[in-house]
Amino acid sequence: MPQIEVLLPKMGESVAEATIIKWVVNEGDTIEADDPIVEIATDKVDSEVPSPEDGVLVKRLCEEGDVMEVGKPIAIIDTGGSDSAPAPDGGSEEKKGEKAPATSNASDRTEAPRPAPVAEPSTAGAIPRTGDSGRFYSPLVRNIAREEGIGVAELENIEGTGKEGRVTKKDILNYLPERDANGSANEPATAKPAPAAAVKSAPQTSASAAKPTVLKPGPDDEIIEMDRMRRMISDHMVHSKHTSPHVTSYVEADLTNVVNWRNKWKKKFEEREGEKLTFTPIFIEAIVRAIKELPMVNISTDGERILKRKHINIGMATALPSGNLIVPVIHDADQLNLTGLAKKVNDLARRARENKLKPEEIQGGTYTVTNVGTFGNVLGTPIINQPQAAIMAVGAIRKKPAVIETPEGDLIGIRQLMFLSHSYDHRVVDGALGGRFVRLVGDFLEQFDVNREI
Repeated sequence: MPQIEVLLPKMGESVAEATIIKWVVNEGDTIEADDPIVEIATDKVDSEVPSPEDGVLVKRLCEEGDVMEVGKPIAIIDTGGSDSAPAPDGGSEEKKGEKAPATSNASDRTEAPRPAPVAEPSTAGAIPRTGDSGRFYSPLVRNIAREEGIGVAELENIEGTGKEGRVTKKDILNYLPERDANGSANEPATAKPAPAAAVKSAPQTSASAAKPTVLKPGPDDEIIEMDRMRRMISDHMVHSKHTSPHVTSYVEADLTNVVNWRNKWKKKFEEREGEKLTFTPIFIEAIVRAIKELPMVNISTDGERILKRKHINIGMATALPSGNLIVPVIHDADQLNLTGLAKKVNDLARRARENKLKPEEIQGGTYTVTNVGTFGNVLGTPIINQPQAAIMAVGAIRKKPAVIETPEGDLIGIRQLMFLSHSYDHRVVDGALGGRFVRLVGDFLEQFDVNREI
């Protein structure tokens, strides 16, 4: 067929929709395979959708600002060449007959999901994509509403801070404590009452969440609007704290062997590989070894089920020039040697700063490490990167006096010491496991072989 639909690609198991940010080409433009067609954004990353084939973009099926579901058509491309699309009389009757239904079908498929929920009023708890007020509700918001027993009428009364008054994830999560404290019109009369302690604390949580809406700037204050990525980071962090009870364990590790070994090899490594040898791949290698010995840290939680991950995919928190943060993922990190890890770390960090990461490169992480020592920080209490169960922060390496055990007795010497901070989800990782894990990582770093070749 001369016309094909461009579908919104899958961008990870937890991503169900994306926002159309900017169309790169217009209707009637000639495009080549792999040329970017449109810029999109999810709650994970910004990316581009490339053209699957050479041809002419004959129709855009959505507008900038629209939220589209993964797998839905967003554009139609005529692959018959640049001469077949612009002029109506330039093609055969057969081609003309094919164009109309293709466009019509794509339009129908795009519009069909909106009225579908409304056509099923008998389904208990059904939340339509669009409410009576005309306000759109994303799949994530609808899922949260269903899980919390929020009906359509109640959802319509929640104040939205998103585009055109849409209810965001943050809006509905901030609404829940107030709802739990005051009760809900949709709540069954036989519902189990909340514990007294929870009722007492809920108004404080609600008041705290409401503060940003009542702040009054002073005459010399500057108002800075959050950019889209900062809003997503904010939502993700609040969601993590709301989901997981965080516990943090700490150890101080002696990295003298690691520092001496790196100082010995870093110049040779850069000359041979054309890459810098940083501490990050060494930390990741130690974490991977610890996960192999204590695999119940490499898990995720789904309600009352624990998902034990087979693959070890390490996320590495990376600061961006804008001041925001992104977490590219080294998939199957246990399959790479130290040289491979060093090259992968440098490549992902470089492309993260250049905004050139692919969607799949920030998906699927099972454990995350963040290097707070980069900023001179000694300790950190990192927030878990959901849906993972744990995250480790590595602090600054500092020269400090320490007791050294020798055959002749204890001595005081100058050592290279660093704190490791391990935050974990206390629902599924107890203190014994969380503490053992960070201690094991510290042991691996302290036992680093100074005679190791690379």
